[in-house]
Amino acid sequence: MEAPSHNHANYQARLDYIQRLLGDNYRLSDKVSTPLHRTIPKLSGTKITPVQYEAHFPFEYNNFVYRLSIPVDIPTTPRNADVKLQQPGCVPQETHVQNEVAILTLASAALQHIEPSIVPRVFGLGPASPGRLGWILQELMPGVPLDDVFSPAGSLKQKKEILGQMARILKGLQDYQLPPSIQGWGGLTFDDGGAIISASMPTVGAGPWSSLQESYRGRIKVALGKAEENPYLQGWLPNAVRERVEDFIERGLPKQFADLSSSQDRAIIHADFTEFPLHHHKEEIQSSDNLLYEPETGRLTALLDYDFSGILRPAYEFFRSFAPDGGRFTGWISDRDPEGNELIALRMAKLSGEFPSPLPTSVVTPNGPGKHNVKRPSTIQGIDKLANVDALLGTLTPWRLINKDFLRMNPDEGHRMELRRMGEEQLIAVLERIGF
Repeated sequence: MEAPSHNHANYQARLDYIQRLLGDNYRLSDKVSTPLHRTIPKLSGTKITPVQYEAHFPFEYNNFVYRLSIPVDIPTTPRNADVKLQQPGCVPQETHVQNEVAILTLASAALQHIEPSIVPRVFGLGPASPGRLGWILQELMPGVPLDDVFSPAGSLKQKKEILGQMARILKGLQDYQLPPSIQGWGGLTFDDGGAIISASMPTVGAGPWSSLQESYRGRIKVALGKAEENPYLQGWLPNAVRERVEDFIERGLPKQFADLSSSQDRAIIHADFTEFPLHHHKEEIQSSDNLLYEPETGRLTALLDYDFSGILRPAYEFFRSFAPDGGRFTGWISDRDPEGNELIALRMAKLSGEFPSPLPTSVVTPNGPGKHNVKRPSTIQGIDKLANVDALLGTLTPWRLINKDFLRMNPDEGHRMELRRMGEEQLIAVLERIGF
């Protein structure tokens, strides 16, 4: 029998922690002693059920989600809700909760025109601190994942209807006027008065940044730091690759942003519309699991999981989301084989909005973006240069050499060195593509 993964090691401890939170923060019942002489709340009738959890899942979860079925009404504000929130500049673990709740607050306002609401309400939170897990108590949203819609069996009509609703969501996030208290690029938190302000980006562990250019400079520096710590990448020092990257940072990076007429554009970026794998064109890709819908009506009912969200340029959504419909900007990796050429052709079509026959060509409208007037790749000025920088950023830390779980499951040194060779080839291909 397959042994449970390291995610499962603290399974019972997490359940006990949730019980203590409910008892301490919401006064659900008196505490009682357990056979192990521990004191935890006795929550009669309360069910705590893991959501999308696999005991044998080999990769580390970035968070754990539980469905709570509570037989009594609880206050919408926890008893300990006056816990002082962390200030900007804290380590990622201490800003993770605040960033997600702040984004949920903004997204709720940005998408208030969509009824019923598709953004979960937040009933309570607890910022992380040393020795203490962070937590968010939020609304359970109705609906099921979009797997059936984006499967090969899904109809073209269904796909168009869902994509139209996705465009409406994206439009709302793009157009929302950010509060003046948010000054930078990156993550968010709250100040002592409850205002939402810029903070470090939890997924990066750095920021906030004062400009779009500085956000990419900072993230590239963080990526190089991770590469330096990796015994296989060695900071990309071998074969003088690091010199070329440093040269790009100093000379090339400013050029990528010099001609942007709207470099100050910022928007709420979800960055993870898609999540779990499904089969498409005989390969596994990402499925729209963070979007739920009602099969009977075809209506989207929820946009979930704001774990990777932040305040960035609108183009960034297209660098991180929309995998099922080919939205991500893969490519620029290699043009030495038919698959590489196909990826590059797809990338160019998305950037230009001009797709080859027999696919339908781009429809030009007075507003440019089409029916929903959404900013899309072909209408975002300078996205080609931003895509180049983002491609470089992505190739600096090859996931299969950085992720400790993947390395643990693939101990063969020969295979690891082959991945190292492929990673360097991809990084050089990107550098050559942008003239370095």
